[in-house]
Amino acid sequence: MYFLASEERKFSAVASKKIGNAVVRNRAKRLLRAAFYNQKDAIVSGIFILIAKKQIIDMSFEEIERNLKWAFKKIGAVK
Repeated sequence: MYFLASEERKFSAVASKKIGNAVVRNRAKRLLRAAFYNQKDAIVSGIFILIAKKQIIDMSFEEIERNLKWAFKKIGAVK
């Protein structure tokens, strides 16, 4: 995850070909987007770039949300 403090809130999810074929990459990005939008009220404004790792294909949505919350706390993006 990359974060840059800013007045506006922007978000991007990225998945490389190392993740899998196009179907798997798109699913990983959809999961990241959904987890981000569930937590958007709890984080500060800024530019976020989330990079999917290979382990995401074996994780449940709850695990992804939990890891994303932890990452937001670690970078100091929680309100």
